[in-house]
Amino acid sequence: MVVNGYREEIDAPSVSTNEAAAVRTALNHLRQLGHQRVGLATGQSRYLPSRCKVTEFRAQVAEFDTDEPAIEQTWFSVEGGELAGRRLLERGVTAVICGSDMMALGVVKAVEQQGLSVPSDVSVIGYDGSLLTQHTSPALTTVRQDLNGLSAAIVHALTEEIAGHRHPRGDLLFDPELVVRASTAPARPGAAKRP
Repeated sequence: MVVNGYREEIDAPSVSTNEAAAVRTALNHLRQLGHQRVGLATGQSRYLPSRCKVTEFRAQVAEFDTDEPAIEQTWFSVEGGELAGRRLLERGVTAVICGSDMMALGVVKAVEQQGLSVPSDVSVIGYDGSLLTQHTSPALTTVRQDLNGLSAAIVHALTEEIAGHRHPRGDLLFDPELVVRASTAPARPGAAKRP
């Protein structure tokens, strides 16, 4: 059983969150809020979900921005988010999509260390939908994975395989859901100017 790491050459059932849909959902939300310079803070490229997010982010940003996409790949941790956040702020972003909720907490910390505020100056979106996101200050907007759907599909596939029935191969994708909270807000007029 492969979870969030589908590879065609592995002969096993696979279920994943639709990482491309996650990026599109977050970007659409930020575009609706008027953000033109959005950054992506995600994990290292050795992780398939990170590679998928980066690929989709590049494709989406290329549609409306001729500049090199603002992408920072570090670690899936508060410290990684803080480092990525500092680098992205230097590039003039007004919003950051993060590869995990823990990274988002680090980005919030980086924003505050610059004397700025979330969401007044910079909007931040996490990823995973961990329970802690509703208790942070500000409460974190996040792209929540469908853990119930993923879990049910995993149990079903494993049960089929154990019973000797070959479960279909290929990657079964589950679309995530945007949970809007207090860490995103409309871009301030003039905030999208490049440094």
